[in-house]
Amino acid sequence: MQKTILSVDCGTQSLRAVLFSLTGEVLAIEKIRFEPYVSEKPGWAEQDPEIYWETLITACKKLKRSHPGYFNAIAGIGVTTIRDSMVNVDENGNPLRKAIIWLDQRKAAPVYYPGLGMKIVIKAIGIGDSLNKAQRDGKCNWIKQNEPEIWAKTDKYLQVSGFLNYRLTGNFNESVASQIGHIPFDYKKQKWGNAKELVAFSSKIYPIEKSKLPELIRPGETIGKITDVAAGATGLPAGLPVIACGSDRGCSTVGVGVLSVDMASLSFGTAATIQTTSNVYLEPIRFMPSYPAVLPGKFNPEVEIYRGFWMISWFIKEFAHNEAAEAAKRNIPVEEVLDELLKQSPPGSMGLVVQPFWSPGLSEPAAKGAIIGFGDVHKKQHIYRAIIEGLAFALLEGKEKIERVSKRKIRKIAISGGASQSDEICQIAADVFNLTLVRSSTVETSALGAAIITAKGVGEYATFHEAIENMVHYGKEFKPNKNNVEIYKQLYKNVYKKMYKKLEPFYHEIRKITGYPK
Repeated sequence: MQKTILSVDCGTQSLRAVLFSLTGEVLAIEKIRFEPYVSEKPGWAEQDPEIYWETLITACKKLKRSHPGYFNAIAGIGVTTIRDSMVNVDENGNPLRKAIIWLDQRKAAPVYYPGLGMKIVIKAIGIGDSLNKAQRDGKCNWIKQNEPEIWAKTDKYLQVSGFLNYRLTGNFNESVASQIGHIPFDYKKQKWGNAKELVAFSSKIYPIEKSKLPELIRPGETIGKITDVAAGATGLPAGLPVIACGSDRGCSTVGVGVLSVDMASLSFGTAATIQTTSNVYLEPIRFMPSYPAVLPGKFNPEVEIYRGFWMISWFIKEFAHNEAAEAAKRNIPVEEVLDELLKQSPPGSMGLVVQPFWSPGLSEPAAKGAIIGFGDVHKKQHIYRAIIEGLAFALLEGKEKIERVSKRKIRKIAISGGASQSDEICQIAADVFNLTLVRSSTVETSALGAAIITAKGVGEYATFHEAIENMVHYGKEFKPNKNNVEIYKQLYKNVYKKMYKKLEPFYHEIRKITGYPK
C-alpha cells in the first residue's frame, strides 16, 4: 500500500487526526470535540492539557480500527496546534495546572522596570503602551506572581504542540515555527531571546529561565520517535518519526499554497487572520512581529482579528436558536442555514456597519465592538450580514497594512477555516477585497500543511516546494461582483476606516464609567 502521513491538528474546540496520501488527499479523519475551555473567573480561559492527549489517543485508536490499511502505512506524523496556549509541566511531562489558552484575558502586574536611559529610548520609539500591554498579557508573569509554587515546580513551559510532542517522543523538543505567543522568543532571529542584548524586550518582559524552555528544532526536522509508551497508548508503531511542523495558522498558510507576499491566506476560524509568506522580516503592525513560517527561514506577516469568526458562534448563541435547531434537524452545518440569512440581506446590510473588535488588539488597545446605522427596517439577517462584512473590512485593512510594509500588492487570496465552507461568506470576501478567492479542496488546511512538512521531513519529497506542488489542490473559485465591489469600496473608505478614530474617545469614557474592561 502507498505510504500515508498522519497529521494531528489540535484546535480550540476539537482535535482532528487526519490521514493523507502523498498527493494531499484526505484518506481518513477522526474529529473529537471537547469544550473549548473552563472559566473559573470572568475572562479566564483554561483547559486541562490531558484532554488534548486523551483525544489524540482516542482519535488514533479510532483511525486504526476504521482504516487499518492506511494506519499501518504511516511514514511519519506531524503535530500542529493552537497558538499562545501554554502548559506548565514537571520533569516527567505531567501538567502542574490547567493550560491557560489564547482566549484568556487575565492580566499580570508589570515585570519590567527600565532604567532612565531605556525609558528615553522607549519613549522616543513610542512603544511604552505596547510594552505595558504585552507584559501584562504574559501568562508566565501571572503564574509567577499568583502561583509561585507552580512556577517553582515547572521544569518546562510548553506550547500545546510541545506538550503533545513530548508525550509522543519523550523529548522536550519543539518546532521553531510553533513559538508564537507571550514568550521570550526573538522573532527576527527565530531563536530564544537573549536578555543581555540592549533591545531584547521579549526576554525582559517575559523573564523565563532558559532551562524551562524546550530545545528548538527547524520545521521539517525530526523531533523524535514514537516511544514504546506512546505506541501502547495510541496504537502508533514505536519508532515512527515525529516531524517538527508549526502553528495551526502557519500550517494552514502552507496548506493553501501561499508561498510569497503577492498571495495571502485568509483564515475564517475562531480568530480571523490574513497572513502571507515573506523572505524577510516585516511588521504590518508596528511592534507586532512577523511569526516564524513553517517553511524554514521564512516569515509569516499577519494581522489578526482576535475574536474573528468566533462572532458567528456568538451570533448563533444569542440570536439564531431557530437556525441552529433547523441545522441539527437537517444534520447540516449551521452556517448552511445561516447562508439563507445572507441571501435575504443586500450588500451593505441596509446601512448597518460593524466594527468587529469584540476583543481589543495591539493596534486598537481601547477598542470595543460597534454596530452603527440601525433603523426600523433592520432584522436578524441584516445584523448577520453586517458582522460578516465588518470582519471582511477588518481583514481588508490588514491586507493594506501588509502591502504597505512589503511594498508588494497582494494579487490573489486563498481561504480556509470553518466559515470558508459558506459560499456566501466567500463571495462577500471576494467582493470586499475585489480579488479572486480560491478555496482549498479540503477544509483541513492546517492538517494538510503539517502533512506537507512531514512528507518532506521523512524524505518522500526532496524539497518543500515539491511537496506543496504535489499536495495542494484548489476547489471552488470566487470572482468579485462589480456592483457589490463599488458598494463595499465606498462603505469601507467613507465609513469603516473612520469608525475607530471617531469612536475611540467614547470607548475610554465607557471604560472609566463602567469599569469594563479592567
